[in-house]
Amino acid sequence: MIANRSADAGEAVAAEIERDFGDRGARALYVRTDVSEQESVRALVETTVGEHGGIDILVNNATPTGSLSRFEYMDNVAMEQHLSVNYYGCLWTMQAAFPYMKAKGWGRIINMASLNGVNAHKYSVMYNGSKEALRALTRTAAVEWGRYGITCNVLCPAAATPPWEMFKRLSPRTAKGLVMAMPLQRMGTAEEDIGPVTVFLASDASRYVTGNTIHADGGGHISGVPWKFKLPESRYWHEKFGALSRRIQARANRKPRRKGR
Repeated sequence: MIANRSADAGEAVAAEIERDFGDRGARALYVRTDVSEQESVRALVETTVGEHGGIDILVNNATPTGSLSRFEYMDNVAMEQHLSVNYYGCLWTMQAAFPYMKAKGWGRIINMASLNGVNAHKYSVMYNGSKEALRALTRTAAVEWGRYGITCNVLCPAAATPPWEMFKRLSPRTAKGLVMAMPLQRMGTAEEDIGPVTVFLASDASRYVTGNTIHADGGGHISGVPWKFKLPESRYWHEKFGALSRRIQARANRKPRRKGR
């Protein structure tokens, strides 16, 4: 089941899954979903149960994108947007899926968080705070639901995504420094570096792994990363920078790049 607000993006992913794995019996269905709305989340789970008779694996991967901001200029709108998706959206999907996992005595929940929050990177308090809240939520669920055969883990990935491409455009020198500071000295790819770790956490092979935060980040978490990018203190320049970063982000999101097969 593919959940996304964008029909074009969701249907494209579903079609690609069936194209690549249809010969192995894979079937993918896109369901338009806004995880910041609880009723939309409930409808997603009900549709999933109707199609498959239950729900075994839940991956919470949605997150808003937004421009960077100094702490003192962060507004409530951006904070609430990130909390509604990164925290409440995950809470609601987990609560909706729980009865079916409990009834089966087996379940896998994988929540995507970020080294940004773990290391408290500058200028993204809305993202950092919501992702760290998600880590606490995940550990709590692991404690309470482990008795039902449900594991709950956090995955902190580092991969070339549209937000990363935006950041490279804004500060290419800093982006290069981040990559070179990783022991593996390269940015990961979603399919080849993050996907296999997610599959492990979703499988029976991870049955004794729960409540953990796993970093698939080329080793970047070991000693942190050089986050030397600076935003001006002036509100005027802060607003100018915000407008610029939003334009760059819109261009980065317009045509998502996927590796061909």
